[in-house]
Amino acid sequence: MSRKYFGTDGIRGRVGQFPITPEFCLRLGWAVGRVFAQRGRSQILIGKDTRISGYMLESVLESGLASAGVDVGLIGPMPTPAIAYLTRTLRADAGIVISASHNPYYDNGIKFFDGQGNKLPDEVELEIEKQLEAKMICVSSDQLGRATRLPDAAGRYIEFCKATVDRGFRLKGLRVVLDCGHGATYHVAPGVFEELGADTIVIGAEPNGMNINDGCGSTHPDALVDKVREYRADVGIAFDGDGDRVMMVDASGELVDGDELLYIIAAHRKLIGELQGGVVGTVMTNFGLERALDGMSIPFERAKVGDRYVLEMMKANGWMLGGESSGHIVCLDRTTTGDGVVAALQVLRAVVETGKSIEELRAGMHKAPQTMINVAVEDPKGVAASADLAAAVADKEKVLASRGRILVRPSGTEPVLRVMVEGDDAFEVKSICEELAYVAENCALGSSNGAAAS
Repeated sequence: MSRKYFGTDGIRGRVGQFPITPEFCLRLGWAVGRVFAQRGRSQILIGKDTRISGYMLESVLESGLASAGVDVGLIGPMPTPAIAYLTRTLRADAGIVISASHNPYYDNGIKFFDGQGNKLPDEVELEIEKQLEAKMICVSSDQLGRATRLPDAAGRYIEFCKATVDRGFRLKGLRVVLDCGHGATYHVAPGVFEELGADTIVIGAEPNGMNINDGCGSTHPDALVDKVREYRADVGIAFDGDGDRVMMVDASGELVDGDELLYIIAAHRKLIGELQGGVVGTVMTNFGLERALDGMSIPFERAKVGDRYVLEMMKANGWMLGGESSGHIVCLDRTTTGDGVVAALQVLRAVVETGKSIEELRAGMHKAPQTMINVAVEDPKGVAASADLAAAVADKEKVLASRGRILVRPSGTEPVLRVMVEGDDAFEVKSICEELAYVAENCALGSSNGAAAS
């Protein structure tokens, strides 16, 4: 059975447009409450990032849950992985995160964790969708849920992050610039790195509800690059709006993406005998990572894009490490989901324990030239299935032959078609990617003109 509302990472869209409306989210809270209330008296936690719309959505979700007889724990602005951790350790039945991750402030979304801090199983999401079609009925007054605020959530999460490295681990002597993207890490990430002894400089930690991810954070690292150079820092660390992604900048101001961070962690774990199994990437993972891991006899497999699919493959293989080029890095031996702060600490652990810089640690991986263009289209899936685009891709695959690869896929979180080309020749890769993006744009125009004519 296909999902009507749930995507690869919950429910997401433009605020004020279906489904991110007060009316729908009230029903969503009720539907979730109905599903969990069937199992007995339940408690569900709600956290959010720093978007202004989070207040509105939090209140209607709380009302919906309470009307279904579910108790609610309000956490306030906290990173997505913190909600997963708190849901598990506070023995809640589920956790809800109000966030659109790396998207602009005018987008928002709702995503869920089960009581173990994992993404909800497919069958539970389908059960929620079924309840969304039912008539909304409020429980009797004596059965209504209660709402309470949890005051020490930030402190609990800071201690958890510190506990993911050895008790004697210190960052003393390291100058670190943190870019919190005016997002959910603004009040927790600085505490983690300061308490571990780093000389910490913080930017992007003054959220106003509308500046989340705006020219800052992991998707816009230019500000971080400038600060690393200005302060002659050893490393820069950038998080996205909800703190489940991380990018780094080395001392020379060069960006270190998720593939390279995954390589650094894997290589260090291999060195110290802690790597359990192999590494899971995605179809977007740079071929340079695959080659580097192969050179160390580390197994590597590719999952579909999305941390949900990376996690599924990791669990199926019994592996502890996986991630995406975007900076979603999952260390299953430390936590249950992608966590930007935890991943950054694992990279810095390699720095401290080897005595090598980020530049030296990344040197063993040579990235293949890769170009990706996001083509804004109303119907990404329709354009991706276009016969004209498929023919153009087939032609270019013949040109590349065994020297590269092409991937065209609709985004699971934005109305864009992602066109990625990878190969040995940077100029050829860029040229092919631009040509295919142009074909995709024309396919989208043709589709919209046809719809208008009909």
